[in-house]
Amino acid sequence: MILPIIAYGDPVLRKVGVEIDKDYPNLTELIESMKETMINARGVGLAAPQINKAIRLFIVDTSPFGEDEDLSDKEREYLGSFKKTFINAKMLSEEGDEWAFNEGCLSIPNITEDVFRQEKITVEYFDENFEKHIEVIEGMAARVVQHEYDHIEGILFIDKIASLTKRLIKKKLENISKGLVSTDYKMKFPLLKKR
Repeated sequence: MILPIIAYGDPVLRKVGVEIDKDYPNLTELIESMKETMINARGVGLAAPQINKAIRLFIVDTSPFGEDEDLSDKEREYLGSFKKTFINAKMLSEEGDEWAFNEGCLSIPNITEDVFRQEKITVEYFDENFEKHIEVIEGMAARVVQHEYDHIEGILFIDKIASLTKRLIKKKLENISKGLVSTDYKMKFPLLKKR
């Protein structure tokens, strides 16, 4: 089921997600709905707060980067098959040089900004079968995981940009909250005036 994506300005996007266990109600259906919602919106990741659930759950599917001609064959092959569910994730380490990439977010449509992130992470998480993993992830996949992990910590990518840039996009952000933005996927806006 395709769910509406929560827009910037909704308090759920600022909540630190709570851990869940394998008995969380309808977890399998929820993960499936999140995948459908992400694919429908042409995203590469989606966190539970973005569908109005303040829990420690996010999904990542970097397969669209598998088509990127600017990446090496090895990177394209890796990203083309990187599809994972992260439950109760914990960031164990972030290492390496910081590098910039123009990030966007389904909850903040039509705004992209350069964000600096470290190139290598070690993350502990449970998959959809509640099997525990500790994994080292690098490059673009690490960036997508860091972005989604931030969501379950109540952090948005715009928190990581320069304050001047933030001031320049302030009006755009207000308009997103009010629903004054066009997307080709369903959204729920916190300040949309009911007519």
